[in-house]
Order: sequence, then C-alpha cells, then structure tokens
Amino acid sequence: MSRKCQLTGKKPLVGNRVSHANNKTKHRQLPNLQKKTIFVPELGRSIRLRISTKGLRTIDKVGLTHYLKKRGMTLKDIT
Repeated sequence: MSRKCQLTGKKPLVGNRVSHANNKTKHRQLPNLQKKTIFVPELGRSIRLRISTKGLRTIDKVGLTHYLKKRGMTLKDIT
C-alpha cells in the first residue's frame, strides 16, 4: 500500500539534508498517516481509512460527507 492519504492525497516529499560542510544527501519527509475506522451514518456502517492527521482533523470539524462533497468525491472513491 502506498504512503498516500486516501482523502487529502498527501504523499512523501523529497528534499536534501544539507550538512555544515554543505554535503547534500536525499531525504524523504513522510506524511503522518494513521489507520482509522470512521463511522458513516449515511451507510450505517464504519469504513477503514489510511488518513493523514490533517485530514482527520478536517473530518472532525466538518464531517466526512461534507468534506467529500466539497472535494468532488464520493464514498466509492475512498472505499
């Protein structure tokens, strides 16, 4: 499974670590992904998502269905 948030689409960033001697080495910044089970009242069941913590906070604030509607997605896109 890829390291990508199922809702926000966040994925790893690539950059360089630069030492004091200006040596550059590749560095990956991974998103903070969590496996969460979220209850969807419209379906009457829970779905399991691999979601970033920012996406989780947004869902807590506005709700899953409202967030999906705003992004032009449906429940079938994430399950």
